[in-house]
Amino acid sequence: MSVERGHESRRIPISAMSSAAIHILHKERIPATGVLVIPGRLNFEQLLQLERLFTERKITWLIEENSLHDPAVRGHLEKSGSGAMFSAADTAPASAGTQLQPYLANDGILIYVPGRVVVSNATFCHIPTSHLRPLCAFGLPILPIAIDCPRESSLSVEPLSGLPTAVMAIGKSIDGPVASVPAYQQSLWEAAEEAFSSRPFFKGSLAMALLAGLKKHGTKNRIFDGADDSELPYDKVLAVAIAFSKVIRMETDQTRVAIVLPPGKAGLIANLAVLFAGKTPVNLNFTAGPEAVRSCIRQAGVDRFITADPFVRKISGFPWPPNRDLILIERVLPTLKKKIITWSVLTKLLPTVVLGAMLRLNKRRDGDEATLLFTSGSSGEPKGVVLSHRNMLANVTQFGSRLDLPMGSAILGCLPLFHSFGSTVTLWFPCIEGVNLVTYPSPLETKRLAELVALHQVNVMLSTPTFLRGYLKRIDPSQLSSLRLVVTGAEKLPQSLADTFEEKFGIRPQEGYGLTETSPVANVNLPDPAAATDIQTLFSSRHGSVGQMLPGLAIRITDPATERTVPIDQQGIIWFKGPNVFPGYLGDPKKTTVVLKDGWFRTGDVGHVDADGFLYIEGRISRFSKIGGEMVPHETLEAAVNKVLGLDSEAERKIAIIGVPDEQKGEAILLLSTIAGAALEQECLDLRYRLLDLGIPSLWCPKQIIPVPEIPVLASGKLDIKSCETLARRG
Repeated sequence: MSVERGHESRRIPISAMSSAAIHILHKERIPATGVLVIPGRLNFEQLLQLERLFTERKITWLIEENSLHDPAVRGHLEKSGSGAMFSAADTAPASAGTQLQPYLANDGILIYVPGRVVVSNATFCHIPTSHLRPLCAFGLPILPIAIDCPRESSLSVEPLSGLPTAVMAIGKSIDGPVASVPAYQQSLWEAAEEAFSSRPFFKGSLAMALLAGLKKHGTKNRIFDGADDSELPYDKVLAVAIAFSKVIRMETDQTRVAIVLPPGKAGLIANLAVLFAGKTPVNLNFTAGPEAVRSCIRQAGVDRFITADPFVRKISGFPWPPNRDLILIERVLPTLKKKIITWSVLTKLLPTVVLGAMLRLNKRRDGDEATLLFTSGSSGEPKGVVLSHRNMLANVTQFGSRLDLPMGSAILGCLPLFHSFGSTVTLWFPCIEGVNLVTYPSPLETKRLAELVALHQVNVMLSTPTFLRGYLKRIDPSQLSSLRLVVTGAEKLPQSLADTFEEKFGIRPQEGYGLTETSPVANVNLPDPAAATDIQTLFSSRHGSVGQMLPGLAIRITDPATERTVPIDQQGIIWFKGPNVFPGYLGDPKKTTVVLKDGWFRTGDVGHVDADGFLYIEGRISRFSKIGGEMVPHETLEAAVNKVLGLDSEAERKIAIIGVPDEQKGEAILLLSTIAGAALEQECLDLRYRLLDLGIPSLWCPKQIIPVPEIPVLASGKLDIKSCETLARRG
């Protein structure tokens, strides 16, 4: 067996991965001429490895004059007798670079040694921006080196003995004249992606990881189902899921099985059972229109639907198939009692490897299809997003390592299972990592959700800004006192909403970002690490951003008009590359080739990255209007309208911005409003003046207000753009 280290690399046998090994990728990228080497991080062991790497060349160590280093590192640098120093406060870094230039003579190597900092777990760059700026302004050629430490971000089911202490990936060198912080960041993250993606664990099976997690954490962790206040330990969940998987195998020869269930123990068991049956779970969106659902069913090619009889009666508008195609879980499970008892014994007695072999769980792995989700269809027909075992394992690792939750933590699972966050973060992540899962069928019933948070001392809550507003009314702050992390996604988090929530509950919601195609988590803000008195702290949250990239994710920005790559600090279309990026759309190579190029995924979102690595989203390119040659972001304008009208604390959306064709300027901005009065023209004029006072350009101001009874919203909390456009046309 071997590990692939990126498309340019050779293959390294796993037998070489001893516990003490440090692996190096892409030595061929090392320039033959002198260069300034800037590793994203560096401990003593890694420093010695770098020294061995450049053993044939003269090495000079470079430090920032006020940085603190570990005693072993400091002692080694002092003994080397070859060092240089610079000041982050130097106002003329180019002059300092001229003084450092002689160290690169005769193919010399100048190696920057980062000092000690306080950072969140699984952070690739430990260099303060105040140090990185002068380093990139010296005018010297730069060689970024990304260092991945798998043991810091491994999952609990991975054996540490098989992991290297570090993987060093040599980045693409940067010429001195074009060196900059954005250029360094981009090269470092691309190298970090190659290092992270080389992990053998990602070639494995999601089903095997779930089996190992449920077995390992079976007696310590459990699911609490808020719908009926029942609970099941994970070892019981495992036995039930295995027994149920045998039924699914007999029911259908198709490779995919539909699931129509809300969050809860039934939904968890159904998804696990389908995977254990060697098939792909397809969680269908039961809140979508009948035509959209039929499209999903047709594309997935499913002939069996796991659901529950009460749910069938409740969701009467769903295009249910004939009863013979339904697998009613509440009727099947009682018939499996003896088999469940048998599997309860076997799962305790037999090793994970033996159980996996019995269930043939390794048959589907790595790039094979693990789950199939459908995009919300907010701007068209749902697209089938195929997510592989590699994608799922990578994203659970990425998200889990950044959260770094302590033992005994609990997460609230109320997002729909057909939602990508609900699938990865509140199904697979808790089972693999041993996190208690507290579920409830709806994210809208905030009063009941708050009771569950208090009852089970939930630490992590995932929501959307739309759902979050529901907590601002009728909820006692003490009920949410156990929360340590509140993450929102799907739509932009208004700062006024974050402020109001923090003021009431004492915890600030952190905005994250992801797409179904990235499995889904790509970025997340996290509470800043506790500061130390004598060591610099690198912050992990920034208001207005969606956070820093998860480990192993690289980013590029392209100009929307030319598709040419631009520096990542400039506004443009966001592209991602990483092991969590999907392989393509179901049965649609044409759409796949539009968004996937050489492993890079075109998100369709517009944004930029700041000097500290925080990503800012301006909106989807489809939610921009081009007026008089200027790009107008709908989401930014909506935030401004909400602010001037005092709507940020409302539990439901009251307005939406829509662009419509306009003969004179190409497009016109319309405002859909549920609070419009009778004097629409005067209201539109008043709104215009208030927006201008806020600093909004005249070109952005809505041309017309269209009264609507409600703003269409999808089950995920996202704006239903397609329905909004229909309302705008009718108006």
